[in-house]
Amino acid sequence: MAEQPTEKQMKEFQEKMKDMSPEEINELQKQQCVFCQIIDGKVASKKIYEDKKCLAILDINPANPGHLVLMPKEHYPLMPLIPEDILRHMFMVSKALSQVMLTSLGAEGTDIFIANGSAAGQRAQHFMLHIIPRKTADGVPLDIPVNKISKKDINEMKDLVIEKVNVIFKLNKERSEEHTSELQSH
Repeated sequence: MAEQPTEKQMKEFQEKMKDMSPEEINELQKQQCVFCQIIDGKVASKKIYEDKKCLAILDINPANPGHLVLMPKEHYPLMPLIPEDILRHMFMVSKALSQVMLTSLGAEGTDIFIANGSAAGQRAQHFMLHIIPRKTADGVPLDIPVNKISKKDINEMKDLVIEKVNVIFKLNKERSEEHTSELQSH
């Protein structure tokens, strides 16, 4: 087992990190990432699918038999950092892999799950998408709780989120309200 770094070593490392560029920090994260090592073939895995942009492997701690982990080949810790073309491609691949789960394993459904950030349950700092084959009463606890929230709080959340959506999607207020109305009617 590897020795834990001393407090002095940790402080030295933190000081060194302050002088590193974002590219150098990313490269350091990539060197430390077990999923990057899997992608590079340095750590064994059960590959299910691979192309130029992504890799799917069997999860070594599956929620259900056949649980897949689909990840980009480049190191991205969180979804917002992934280029749109790679993310789009990964979702097309996840759709096909979901179909494979339904037909090859006799799954009755699939959960396609992303833990984006440690507060959401992300354990590794490499973005991944889980594809979990499901059967009725399989005991996998991925039910989303139904919590009560006041109309006032809902409206406050709506206003906060819409404000950011308008900035990100470069929408003006009138266009945003029109778009929100369209979404609500569907």
